[in-house]
Amino acid sequence: MFCSQCEQTAGGQGCYQWGSCGKSPEVDALQDLLTHCLRGLGEVATVAHQAGIPCEDVGFFTCEGLFATLTNVNFDPDRFVEYIHKAVALREDLKAKLPPQDWSPVANFTPADNMEDLAEKGREIEFNFISQAGKAVDVFSLKLTIIYGVKGIAAYAHHAAELGKEDPQVYLFFHEVLGKLGRSDLSLEEWVQLALKVGEVNLRAMELLDAANTDAFGHPTPTPVPLNPKKGKAILISGHDLKYLETLLQQTEGTGIQIYTHGEMLPAHGYPKLKERYPHLYGHYGTAWQNQTREFPAFPGPVVMTTNCLMPPHTSYKGKVFTMGAVGWPDLAHLDENDFSPVINMALEMPGFTEDEPEKQVTTGFARNAVLNVADTVIDAVKEGKIRHFFLVGGCDGAKSDRNYYTKFVEQVPDDCVVLTLACGKFRFFDQDLGDIGGIPRLMDVGQCNDAYSAIQIALALANAFGVGVNELPLSMILSWYEQKAVAILLTLLHLGIQNIRLGPTLPAFISPNVFNLLSQQYHLQGIKTPEEDLAACLNHA
Repeated sequence: MFCSQCEQTAGGQGCYQWGSCGKSPEVDALQDLLTHCLRGLGEVATVAHQAGIPCEDVGFFTCEGLFATLTNVNFDPDRFVEYIHKAVALREDLKAKLPPQDWSPVANFTPADNMEDLAEKGREIEFNFISQAGKAVDVFSLKLTIIYGVKGIAAYAHHAAELGKEDPQVYLFFHEVLGKLGRSDLSLEEWVQLALKVGEVNLRAMELLDAANTDAFGHPTPTPVPLNPKKGKAILISGHDLKYLETLLQQTEGTGIQIYTHGEMLPAHGYPKLKERYPHLYGHYGTAWQNQTREFPAFPGPVVMTTNCLMPPHTSYKGKVFTMGAVGWPDLAHLDENDFSPVINMALEMPGFTEDEPEKQVTTGFARNAVLNVADTVIDAVKEGKIRHFFLVGGCDGAKSDRNYYTKFVEQVPDDCVVLTLACGKFRFFDQDLGDIGGIPRLMDVGQCNDAYSAIQIALALANAFGVGVNELPLSMILSWYEQKAVAILLTLLHLGIQNIRLGPTLPAFISPNVFNLLSQQYHLQGIKTPEEDLAACLNHA
């Protein structure tokens, strides 16, 4: 096997025997074969789109299929066999609606019936794809960047579509870019431009998801969230999917069960139509995804995983973990998206929390609407010298100890500076009390990773108010990455021309030195150093 798509690849280079995430070589091969089948589906769907044949169902399936291949989403080989055969069935259905024509071998691929042969074919396809690296390392690097970025877009587009927000042009981009991956006639610059196009389309996908969430649940408002459990039956829900959360809340009304969020579900508490309609959406339990193996066993109720990041579950608690949507593990119960009864029944049978714990809370809900409603106060504070600098410190969390950099960085931010944060990277410091500046909190949780859209809108609005470009604002971005949604967001920021981004804890293994040098020259993209060095450089630059 070969996989370099996450930050925690073996030796910082790639996983060759077993995934550091827990992915088996068999699953890795099946994921590569699914991507191959989606490439063939993309080729045919592009032609179908040009012929005016509706392809929205194909687009939605492509999103889910790509989403399933993200790091820590799906480890179930049987599910990938189903995805592979469905991709081919959809492809052939589209072909039947088109005039006969010559298709590429990828678009004519016929999968085997048994898993062993499918996995072997996946390994062959993977080997043939990797062999391109020896001929053109930098082009191969950009192809990987594009593949991983498209996977990130797929997750956001999938969530948006579940809430009724779709854009056929986003789906068309998936089909077109997947169809291009086998080409060898594009120049390095053309591959660079395609990578930046990934960033542009991701911005649209995040815009769709922002509209989907706010239309359904209202604009987030600053909301204190209890971190202390209270006596009673409990269900823990993790991931990102607000639609699944709402369904769970609806089905647990009147049961006496308290719903706790975990990981990137924390920002759900800021949405008015969730917190006001469902008072049993009580509090937040635990921190980031990599800590679930010690947090899940201690939770006295069932756990629902709606999206990434699922870790290989230990036998001590795997019997109470349920998966949904694109998420899967071979011997975990998988829920129908409209039926939480197995979870509810288990919660009623389990002990729940036996006593109240001392009160503790954090505040979430500082999305674009909330911040821009007090923009005049923020602008005045900057003009009066009360706020010297803004830092966006956020992104993915992970298990490596060098991620303590982000905790130390925030701890050393001067008292006249404000920290915006988002995604699970915030759990390195989310419960710190940094105080405020004239009523403006010094630590503001913008939301989930997809709420990078909110952060971008805040930056653009402030730049407009000051009559400068975003790169002239007293704003520094200190980002952490782990998986493919972070890759998509980084490409979005580069598409927007954002300069001087600091990225860590390590640089992506799939970006070649030449490609990184190109990005460094054009955008001053750089790896993190030490908190002290980076903090001084940011403040001196300002």
